Amino acid sequence: MALLTIGYGLLLIVWGGVVSIGSQSMTSWIPAMLGAPIFISGLLAHFVPAKKKIWMHIAVVFAVLSFLGGFRFFAAMGSEDGLFGKPRAAVSQLMLLITGGVYTVLCIRSFIAARKNES
Repeated sequence: MALLTIGYGLLLIVWGGVVSIGSQSMTSWIPAMLGAPIFISGLLAHFVPAKKKIWMHIAVVFAVLSFLGGFRFFAAMGSEDGLFGKPRAAVSQLMLLITGGVYTVLCIRSFIAARKNES
């Protein structure tokens, strides 16, 4: 899971950078802001195995924040422009919703498997 965490963190950082090209909004950097602590946690979990549990739990906290932040996608339903009135924002929010949810589920499954192997 540590390598997946590093990859997911990098994905969010790169996504935030790419989506922010030409944007004057700081909110376009939100994926990168969430990806940085996930990436760092993944690196620390990989290189400091004695503290792997704490770093992976920290990573999943930020993944849950990504997932929850992705629900902002549905806030545009009530606007005149609709869901894709701001396409870059909408796609980023949808990406956070989906990838944050998938990564969180994978982490929870990994945590459960690790607990079963401890006993």
